[in-house]
Amino acid sequence: MSQNSAPTRQPSASGAWASGGTLFAGVLMLVTGFLDVFQGIAGIAEDDVYTRVGDYVFKFNLTTWGWIHLILGVILAIVGIGILKGMEWGRVAGIALASLNILFQFLFLPYQPWWALFSMAISIFVIWALATDKAYGPDNTF
Repeated sequence: MSQNSAPTRQPSASGAWASGGTLFAGVLMLVTGFLDVFQGIAGIAEDDVYTRVGDYVFKFNLTTWGWIHLILGVILAIVGIGILKGMEWGRVAGIALASLNILFQFLFLPYQPWWALFSMAISIFVIWALATDKAYGPDNTF
């Protein structure tokens, strides 16, 4: 009995980074989702958890920010699980939510500038990893 084996492609260095980056992006989305849930609960529970930095153009009540972070955190955690399971909807939703997270963190800059910048950097990495991973095949277009 002969065995037919398809020729294996050797992944490029950037492809290996992107493939490993996709796994890491899924874990990051899951962890960021849980952290956003906790951040949201803290914002809902008490307004004074975050330090206010003067008057800023975007004036929101921190309780509102708490609800935004709580809802976004739950969605991020679900999408992170989808990415880890290799679901196509998880990849597309991950790119969209990471982009949305960049926008929300920009608005959160006056309250927690270092955390917002760190979260934006993570989101940029997540977008890169999910957009460049070739494991989903070249035939899939969006």
